[in-house]
Amino acid sequence: MNLALSDVRILDLTQYEAGTSSTQALGWLGAQIVKVEPPGRGEPGRRLGGRSDGLDSTYFLTLNNNKRSVTLDLKSERGRELFLELVPKFDIVVENFTLGTMERLGLGYDTLKELHPQLIYCTVKGFGESGPWAPTKSFDMVAQAAGGAMAVTGTLDGMPLKPGATIGDTGTGVQAAIGMLAALWQRQRDGIGQKVELSMMEAVTNYTRVAMTRREVSGDPAPPYGDGLTAPTGLFPCKPGGRSDWVWVVVANGRMREALMETIGRPDLGASNGAGGITRNDGDDVRDAIASWTRERTKFEVMDAMREAGVPSGPVLHSGEIFENEHLRERGMLVDIEHPTRGPITLLGCPIRLSESPAVHRRAPLLGEHTAEVLAEELGMSPADVEELASGGVV
Repeated sequence: MNLALSDVRILDLTQYEAGTSSTQALGWLGAQIVKVEPPGRGEPGRRLGGRSDGLDSTYFLTLNNNKRSVTLDLKSERGRELFLELVPKFDIVVENFTLGTMERLGLGYDTLKELHPQLIYCTVKGFGESGPWAPTKSFDMVAQAAGGAMAVTGTLDGMPLKPGATIGDTGTGVQAAIGMLAALWQRQRDGIGQKVELSMMEAVTNYTRVAMTRREVSGDPAPPYGDGLTAPTGLFPCKPGGRSDWVWVVVANGRMREALMETIGRPDLGASNGAGGITRNDGDDVRDAIASWTRERTKFEVMDAMREAGVPSGPVLHSGEIFENEHLRERGMLVDIEHPTRGPITLLGCPIRLSESPAVHRRAPLLGEHTAEVLAEELGMSPADVEELASGGVV
């Protein structure tokens, strides 16, 4: 079976997460990805997490499956020459270096476009390539702060909080993948290549766009939602009372409200004339009634009861519960990988399901594992040629 993107070829210069997650998304769907890394040390994500044994980090393994690794010193003249020889053989080049790095290497978009006019060149930057903040370096948490996510996370009486999910990094990567697919489609239709540019700050503002609509009612600043501003929708405690023993319940209409109140044995609180099953009088009495019922049950018992009642709900799952979750396991979201140095490891898989083209999950590559293979396939180089490059520190 041909995978959905099996004929898409990507040169991947990405590091850490914002870039690597974009190519990973396309790799799950079958794209052929060659990851280009510095000789000797590889991209910084290999070492993130501080493993004392020097092996590739779980962080790297999580973000770089379905890729081949080639080492190439782009700071050397010969390394740049080899990279430029590779570019015309690929559809996409992706990078998320600091602003100006590719240009200083002589590998910027204008240079590559002249060499390969149909090239799709994707660049991910913290604040984009233009504007007064463009030179500012960024990581996920910086983008989340500047993009507005922290200001709408937490409670009214607390400090701004960073969402635990890396929406600044992987959230940007998802949007970069969409951009690359759109550019591929246009190239197929119109025969043109183009640059795809992503700003991590702007990606986060996109994810906060619904939260920002609350400013119409509240004024600025738009308030954080936290544990739910108005009962009966909200976060409620469950037994045995640990940090993750909570459940979120959503009441979207009067029918759901009545079903919820019947389920907790408080039908007297079921009547509502408000939108979404909420009245202006709802407050601590309604929240306390729900919480007193949920505290006597586990979050899974509450979820089962709410499912039976037709009320949306979900338990707060911690990392261990995610990796042991029978629902995720049955749906193939938990993937067991055998790695040559790390041994067996379980990773989270691809959330996209195509009925005729299932996602692939191959392990992340060792540093430079495919250098000789790729240079032979793409440039016709012999083992002796590659050995000579290695002795000179080029690969």
